[in-house]
Amino acid sequence: MKRILIIAISIASSLSAYSQSLDYNDLGLLFSKDDNYGTARYEAMSGAFGALGGDISAFSINPAGSSVSKISTASATLSNRNTDYLTSYYGNSSSSQNDYFNLSQAGAILSFDTAYNSEWNRFALTFNYKIKSDYSSFYSVKGNSGFLFHSEHFNDTSSPKNKFDGSIEQGYSVEKSGQSSVFNLGFSAVHQNKLFLGASLNFHDIDLSRVALLNEENDDANGNILKAKNRIDSYIQGNGVSLSLGFLYKLNKNIRVGLAYETPTWYEEIAEDYKNDLILSDVSNLGINGGSDLISELYIYRFKSNSRITASGAYIFGKQGLISFDYTYKDYPNIKYRENDTAFIEANQNFATQFRTTHALNVGTEWRFDRLSIRGGYHYEKNPNLLSAVGGSVNKDNIKGFSAGLGYNFGNMKIDLSYRKSENLEFQTLYNLGDISLNNNTSRISGTVTINL
Repeated sequence: MKRILIIAISIASSLSAYSQSLDYNDLGLLFSKDDNYGTARYEAMSGAFGALGGDISAFSINPAGSSVSKISTASATLSNRNTDYLTSYYGNSSSSQNDYFNLSQAGAILSFDTAYNSEWNRFALTFNYKIKSDYSSFYSVKGNSGFLFHSEHFNDTSSPKNKFDGSIEQGYSVEKSGQSSVFNLGFSAVHQNKLFLGASLNFHDIDLSRVALLNEENDDANGNILKAKNRIDSYIQGNGVSLSLGFLYKLNKNIRVGLAYETPTWYEEIAEDYKNDLILSDVSNLGINGGSDLISELYIYRFKSNSRITASGAYIFGKQGLISFDYTYKDYPNIKYRENDTAFIEANQNFATQFRTTHALNVGTEWRFDRLSIRGGYHYEKNPNLLSAVGGSVNKDNIKGFSAGLGYNFGNMKIDLSYRKSENLEFQTLYNLGDISLNNNTSRISGTVTINL
């Protein structure tokens, strides 16, 4: 497998000063992102399943939870996500709405009782696919920052070249599509119906397409206008692997505790196909003809994401209901690109000095009324960035929200529905650090069908 950088990552081109607003720290966070997709029951309780088990999606938090299920089951989940962006750019505001539909989860638990007398009385095999993060989104901004990238025309034969260093207006948009997903394959077992142990091998996939479009209008001292259109296309694909270990213990008939660890995800090869197309207009008064230049590169690099530790607890009120919580610790400063190129070395230094470990809290509850179940939850996750320019020191972009849902058990089949709402303030960089802010309001509706096998 090819592990070297095919072409130097620093795109220092005299033809285009604008390279990409997503740097390798941004990409590292994007690769490590987890939007907590799962079954509708799991999402309705904000994913607080580390000490509960029994649900197929609980396996992605704590692999020991699969053997809680006494029967074999299979489930599939469809989700609809709606994201509203209220965007601010140097005093100008705009809004956009994104609506996406996908198959977000599919999997099965195969549960077996041991056929002979043993203290290990049950074991389970689990297979599960789920979306980790849905990248699909679009936003646009327009205004005048007072800054610019394109002050010269590459077809200008004057010496010295004319300077178009007066910023008139910029328009900028970013459209992303694709997703990161994971396929879990695992095993768990029960000892004396109290101690549950489990492990899983996790196969991760990244598929990201991103198109950034920048339009600039700049003038010189005499009012001659240069129009620049810069389109950047990036397609990124990669595969990685991680390992999860966990246990769940029943202290008594009411109280359960759990602990799980997921190693970093090791991506041995991420391939990035990069195209940068710059088009400059005519400037007829100065006799300058328009033209275009295209940069096309292929980069290949290796990446290690953060690890994750989750501590969980739950209180069971008999068959009536339950309350559960998950606390998750993620070590973002240990994210690393495994290359020696200058751009990657700088990105690794930034992860070590400008990012922090984060804490996430998920709380969920469920109450049963015969065959009907009603659920709710709350989730909160801290921003890993320390830089105040992107909200880190003032906690502006911590993710927080609530969830709710219900389910009905038909006997051999269950149908569950959930609604999840979250908000945070995102920051993107065009000319200056964090100069684009996006007030992100996301809602997600999911429906799951679960059948007994």
